[in-house]
Amino acid sequence: MPEKRGKVAGTHNTRRVMFYGLSTCVWCKRTRELLEEHDVAFEFVYVDLLEDEEKEAAKAQMCHFNPKESFPTIVIDGERCIVGFKPDEIKKALDL
Repeated sequence: MPEKRGKVAGTHNTRRVMFYGLSTCVWCKRTRELLEEHDVAFEFVYVDLLEDEEKEAAKAQMCHFNPKESFPTIVIDGERCIVGFKPDEIKKALDL
């Protein structure tokens, strides 16, 4: 089972990238793999592995950017939100 939350180091670290996912979601897995393949530094949280207040707090943070609460959700620099597995859009947003 993956960790509930954490940080992944990478050489592409000029932007703050936050990844919200579900541990059982194939599109979340692919999105994380894309970030790791391109050596992007990012923080992550698997919302389904959290409990009670921690889960509600993570959902509230994500909902600020993605009111539909769908996964995966990537937030870049606290401003831009990409919802779903969109490799080209993600790469463009991160200058990869």
